[in-house]
Amino acid sequence: MQKLFILVCCLLGSSWAMAQDNSVAINSGVRVVKDSRLDVLIKKQIYINTLAIRNQSGFRVQVISTNKRGDANEAKAKVMQLFSDYRTYLDYQAPYFKVRVGDFKTREEATELRDKLSDLFSGGVFVVPAIINVTLDKELSNEESN
Repeated sequence: MQKLFILVCCLLGSSWAMAQDNSVAINSGVRVVKDSRLDVLIKKQIYINTLAIRNQSGFRVQVISTNKRGDANEAKAKVMQLFSDYRTYLDYQAPYFKVRVGDFKTREEATELRDKLSDLFSGGVFVVPAIINVTLDKELSNEESN
C-alpha cells in the first residue's frame, strides 16, 4: 500500500513539474548574445571563400634542373638571398630537383625576372607554366589598380 501511495505521488508530482511553461516560451523569444567580432570574421571568411584564387595557372622562372639535391639547395639559397621579394620553390620530379621562382600571372612578368636571373645562372633560365599561389594581399592590390 505504501508503494502504491509513493507511485501515485510521483506521478502527480511529475505532471505538475514542467521544464517549461508553454505560455512563457511562446511570448519570450530566444536571445543570442555573441561577440561583435564574430560578424567581422564571418564576413572575412565569406570573402576569402568566394575569391577562389588560391591556385591559378600562371608562370614561374626555372633556375636549375639537376639530379643533385645539394646543387638545387645552393641555387635556391642564392636566389632567396638576392631576390627575397619572390617566393622560391624546390620541386622534385624524379629524378630531377627543380628550383623555380615567383608566382606570375603573365609570361611577360616572368620574363622580366628571367632576364635578371640569366646572368647569375649559366645552365639556362626558363619561364615555365605552373600552378601558382596567389596571396590575398596581391589580389587586392591588383583589384585596386584596375
